[in-house]
Amino acid sequence: MFFNLQKIVRRVGGSEYRDTFAGFHPVINLLYFVAVIGFAMFFTHPVCLAMSLLCAFTYSIYINGRKALRFTLLYMIPVLIITALLNPVFNHQGSTILSYLPNGNPLTLESILYGISAAVMLITVISWFSCFNEVMTSDKFVYLFGRIIPAMSLILAMALRFVPRFLAQLKVISNAQKCVGRDVSNGGLLRRMKHGVRIISIMVTWALENAIESADSIKMRGYGLPGRSAFHMFRFDRRDAFALLYILACSAAVITGALTGAYHFRYYPTVKGEWTGFMTIFVFTAYFALGVFPLIMNIKEDIAWKSIVSKT
Repeated sequence: MFFNLQKIVRRVGGSEYRDTFAGFHPVINLLYFVAVIGFAMFFTHPVCLAMSLLCAFTYSIYINGRKALRFTLLYMIPVLIITALLNPVFNHQGSTILSYLPNGNPLTLESILYGISAAVMLITVISWFSCFNEVMTSDKFVYLFGRIIPAMSLILAMALRFVPRFLAQLKVISNAQKCVGRDVSNGGLLRRMKHGVRIISIMVTWALENAIESADSIKMRGYGLPGRSAFHMFRFDRRDAFALLYILACSAAVITGALTGAYHFRYYPTVKGEWTGFMTIFVFTAYFALGVFPLIMNIKEDIAWKSIVSKT
């Protein structure tokens, strides 16, 4: 009830806060992403890859909107195509020969399929990390690791904030330089290069000064000293307990399937793997249930929100 009211207040206040899963306890967020990213990196079964990609891409679209769709079209699809094409060029394993390359090496069906699976795995992990970057904010990192590894948690938190802040400041500096006629779009080639170098120089200076100021501020506040406490609003409640049991149960089923060979799939020398069977279908279901968990929470919360709006 507290979370629903909190979300209503944020929505009415005009905030862009949309993701219900981000409102879970940081332990739940971290555990979930460790599980889905780890499974996406190690399970090469086509069904697992397809389900993980679908869940990661859908969740990324949900929390990032058009930005995620634009990133996928401009970067992810080209990476997918290039990675899928590179493997058959350099890897010639496999027994099903489709043709021969100009250098005389065979082009095999197995190398093409393995290249596609490797490309799908790569963009899936990137998509999960994009969601991770949105959900695991710097305050959550400091909360989780501030007492265990204070220096490392601070470095991770600053690293996650650095790229967005750097891009925002770069836009500010570019606009300021454009007002005085020193933008990269003004003048000839050499003048534009000179303006670009000037903007980069200003950015580097700003980054160094910001780092020094941050270090002094952190030192003055006594960060990392023994006995120092930190303010936070995170509370582990029944909703988090349910999420923890759900993630652990699905992860246990997925790991059990891997240990029993339910995910067995090979690409060389011939394509062969498990597709049917009770255990295989069961672990596939558990894998999909794990990947779709944030979307289920968001859809449930959206339905509740619409129900409240309709009654007002």
